[in-house]
Amino acid sequence: MTERPTERPTERPSERRATARTGVVWSALEPLLGERPVDVVDIGGGTGGFAVKMAGLGHRVSVVDPSPDALAALARRAREEGVDVAAHQGDLADLTDVVGEGSADLVLCHGVLEVVEDPAAALRTLHGVLRPGGVLSLVVAQRNAAVVARAMAGHFAQALALLDDDAPSGRVGRRFTAGELTVAVVEADFEVMAVHGVRVFTDLVPGSLLDLEPGSTAALAELENAVAKRADFLPLAAQLHVLAARS
Repeated sequence: MTERPTERPTERPSERRATARTGVVWSALEPLLGERPVDVVDIGGGTGGFAVKMAGLGHRVSVVDPSPDALAALARRAREEGVDVAAHQGDLADLTDVVGEGSADLVLCHGVLEVVEDPAAALRTLHGVLRPGGVLSLVVAQRNAAVVARAMAGHFAQALALLDDDAPSGRVGRRFTAGELTVAVVEADFEVMAVHGVRVFTDLVPGSLLDLEPGSTAALAELENAVAKRADFLPLAAQLHVLAARS
C-alpha cells in the first residue's frame, strides 16, 4: 500500500502546492536511490528542488544550469539545509564537458528537452553521461493536455492548431505525446522502464482550496499518485515522466 503523503503544519501554501506538483516524480525516483550513495546529475536543476533533497539523503549531486541566479539560489538553499551540491553553469549542449562521460548513475532532465534545438541529439548526450545501467528521469510538457486546456479556455482555433503540431512554440517550447516521447527515448538506445502522468488534476484545482482546506494537498498528492500509471488518465497529464535505463 502506498503511504499517504502528509502535510507539515509549518509548510507554506506554496510548498504544499509544490509537493502536489512533484510528488509523482519523487515517488518514482525514491526507490532508485537506495541506501548507498549514487552520483546524480540534474541538468536544468535550477534552485535545487530535487538536488538538495537528494544530497540530504547522502547522494553526490551535481546541478548544471545556465542561470547564475538559479545557481545562487541553489547555493543558499544547500547552505540552509547543510548539504553539499556541486553547481555548474552550463546547459545540455556542453553537459559532457562539464560532468564527464559515463559519470552518473542517475540523470534528471526535467523541463529541458522541450527547449533544446535537437531533442534526439540531447537524448544521445544524456545517454553518454550515464554509466551502463544508469537511469534517466525525463519530464516534459505534454501536448494533449495543452490542447484540452486551450479548448476549455475557449481558444478553439489554438487547440485545433496544436493537435498535431510538434514544433516549439511559446515559453514552454516543444510539447510531446507519450508515443512520441517513448519512441525518441528508445531511438536514443534507452530501455523505457515506466511512463507516468504528472499533474493530472493539480493544475485544475483552485489554489485557494488547497490553501484553506486542511489535508487537501495531501489528499490531492495521493490521488495524483493513484492515477500516475493508469493509461486512461495519461492523456490528461500536464507533464509526462519517463524513467529509462541506459542499455
